Amino acid sequence: MAERLAGRAPFLILVIVLSATMLRGPILAVAPVAEQIGSDLQVGAGVVGLLTTIPVLCFAVCSPAAIAIIRRTGPDLALTLTLIGVVAGSVLRSLDGIVVALLGTAVLGAFVTIGNVVLPIIIAREFDARRAHTMTGVYTSALNVGTMAVTIGTAPLADAVGWRWAIASWSVFAVAALACWAALRGVRRAFSVAPRAAAPVAAAGHPRVQVLRQGASWLLAAAFCGQAFAFYAISAWLPTLLVDQGFDSSGAGAVAALFQLGGIVGGVLLPVISLRRSILTAVVCVGLGWLTVPLGFLFLPSAWLAWCLIGGVAQGGGMTMIFIMLVAFGDDERTSVGRSGMVQGAGYSVAATGPLLLGALHEATAGWTVPLLVELVAVLLFLVPGALVARRFRGHAAG
Repeated sequence: MAERLAGRAPFLILVIVLSATMLRGPILAVAPVAEQIGSDLQVGAGVVGLLTTIPVLCFAVCSPAAIAIIRRTGPDLALTLTLIGVVAGSVLRSLDGIVVALLGTAVLGAFVTIGNVVLPIIIAREFDARRAHTMTGVYTSALNVGTMAVTIGTAPLADAVGWRWAIASWSVFAVAALACWAALRGVRRAFSVAPRAAAPVAAAGHPRVQVLRQGASWLLAAAFCGQAFAFYAISAWLPTLLVDQGFDSSGAGAVAALFQLGGIVGGVLLPVISLRRSILTAVVCVGLGWLTVPLGFLFLPSAWLAWCLIGGVAQGGGMTMIFIMLVAFGDDERTSVGRSGMVQGAGYSVAATGPLLLGALHEATAGWTVPLLVELVAVLLFLVPGALVARRFRGHAAG
């Protein structure tokens, strides 16, 4: 496969980067203009919050459908559908009142769910094991780049052209990704259903059965539950935590942005560690880095900058290591789709509860000790099962 990509690998990397920015950016684009949306549509903050909550719920609920679509259409058409759906959902969300906005958000979340599953599959298919480590880091870094871009750019765009055009305009990257994908694969292959492989004869050999019967699949799902819960929970409440430490809202937002920026570094750094040392070493490094966030804010909150930077690198590295381990199983395509969908479906189901639970605990206890202890448990849920899965790949970190 690497030889076939010799003349077009840069084009493929561009498709992966552009597509990855669309898996988070459009969803989080509403946050910087939430007040404008609420005022214009005459709804409260809780309803506006659904515009970011619904996609995460879709990641969990729609994962089985995403698996079925990818298996039926093949990864190439599935990525095409993802990009078309992202554009359609983004535009629909911006057209009319709150009902249409929520409907467009659900459409966006459903198609992003397909992309969440299929992009790691394409990376595993198109790159050898060693390069797949690096490309997985590029992919997860691009997720954070998309988040940073919309966080920084949406408000100024809204001031210039209004919030509707501002949140819809980010879909231009999906259009660019679709154009590159069609040029790379050819229109016929990018828009056609792939030939279906023969179905397994024995029930015990069915990819879904194989995945569900493997303890490593459940351990990796548990690790992703911890990673996703920890990330979404702390991302939602870190600015408020910093305000309670004495920051004004602008300063808290700037520091929280550093946490997201660290994710880009983590996505690039951890594949290097996994290749030069081992997957296990990389997972342990991520876990120890993640632990600095709850423990640091519990025992030495004055060192907030260190905890945000180290934790930021860890959160980006944690997502990267989940996908590196998914690729490292070396599954055939159908099994890989099933494992990826199962792990992500479980992880995002738990992640959707993170912001709600931490917020409820903060309100109930009027402090941050209990919420940070819950964050600590989530990090340990990533570290312990993640390390157990990583031991499986000892000795072939380099592929």
